Amino acid sequence: MKFLGGAVKETLTFLFLAVIIVVPIRVFVAQPFVVEGESMYPTFDNADYLVINEFIYRFHAPERGDVVVFRLPGDPSKFLIKRVIGLPGETVRINHGEVSIITPAGQTIKLDEAYVVTEDATYTRDAALGADQYFVMGDNRPRSSDSRAWGTLPKQNIVGRVDLRLFPLDQTGFKPGNSYKPQQ
Repeated sequence: MKFLGGAVKETLTFLFLAVIIVVPIRVFVAQPFVVEGESMYPTFDNADYLVINEFIYRFHAPERGDVVVFRLPGDPSKFLIKRVIGLPGETVRINHGEVSIITPAGQTIKLDEAYVVTEDATYTRDAALGADQYFVMGDNRPRSSDSRAWGTLPKQNIVGRVDLRLFPLDQTGFKPGNSYKPQQ
């Protein structure tokens, strides 16, 4: 009888410790995310299981090339995954499908986006970004609803950066979007 009481006490202690360790990590540090759709192909496929780092942007701002999960502006109940293309204060220029950045200092950076599924070469647009605004796009441009369609992404809508792919198992790894990170 004493053994049974000890086992119950150990089990309850284990569960208590698991809860006080796991819950804060889940709430404040990392969040699971399952990719839905084709907008980030070839970087991510439908049903890829990812872990989002929610803590990283408390220490520094998102960088060009980061793959982020965010709440959709205008409908915060929806979560999307896209790549950061334009940073606050920059102008994103899309000319016949080719993307370049004009920095606040006036420097033009032409992005080499070998990871992108090309879009209609007739698409042209400029977007000037204000403070705390980002321009995000999917890697599969023809199949992506992104800043080209709904505008800039406010920093406060960003949930975190994709830091881990858990599934599919043959593609498991850290910072899975970095292998396609565009040049600065």
